[in-house]
Amino acid sequence: MASTSDIRNGMIIKFKNALYEIVEFLHVKPGKGSAFVRTKLKNIRTGKVIDNTFRTSERLEEVRVEKHKKEYLYFDGDFYVFMDINTYEQLQVPAEIIGNLDKFLIENMEVAMKLDPEGQIMGIELPTTVEQEIVECEPNFKGNSASVSGKKAVTITGLNVVVPFFVEIGNKIKIDTRTGKYLERV
Repeated sequence: MASTSDIRNGMIIKFKNALYEIVEFLHVKPGKGSAFVRTKLKNIRTGKVIDNTFRTSERLEEVRVEKHKKEYLYFDGDFYVFMDINTYEQLQVPAEIIGNLDKFLIENMEVAMKLDPEGQIMGIELPTTVEQEIVECEPNFKGNSASVSGKKAVTITGLNVVVPFFVEIGNKIKIDTRTGKYLERV
C-alpha cells in the first residue's frame, strides 16, 4: 500500500476495481483544513480520464508493472505485431491498446511493453525521442523566417507536427514522444 505522498506521474493504482495511471497530480495545502491531492487518472483499459481527490490519510493500492523489451515489426490492419528481443516470439497487440502512440511507431523500433501482474498487456512505453522523415510540408517562402511560429508538416507515419521554416520534404527530424513536438533536424 502506498500513501498519497508516494504519488508520482505514471504510477499505476487499483482504484474502483480498475487499473488507473496517474497522469497528473497536485498536492494542495489549503489555509484551513487538511491537505489533499488532486489527481487526473487514466483508465488503462478504456483510456477515459477522470478527476479524483485523495485525502492525505488515504492509502492507495499500487500495482507493480513489468516492462519487457519488444521490437515493433509491422501493423497488419487490426493488430500491431511485436517481437520479443530475447526469444524472437511474436506477439499481436490490438490497435486499441496502442491508441494514439501509433504515429510514433517505426518498424524495428525497440519499445517497453507494460504488463500487469496477471500478464495482460497494458500498453507500450516509447523511447523519449524518435526520428522520422518529413513527407509533406508547406513550401518555404523568402522572408517568412522572422515569424516565431513554424509551418505544418506530416511525417512518414502520418504524424502532424509544427516545424521551423527551414525544414523541407525529405529531411529527418527528431520528435519528443511525450509532447509530440519537434526537437531538431537530424
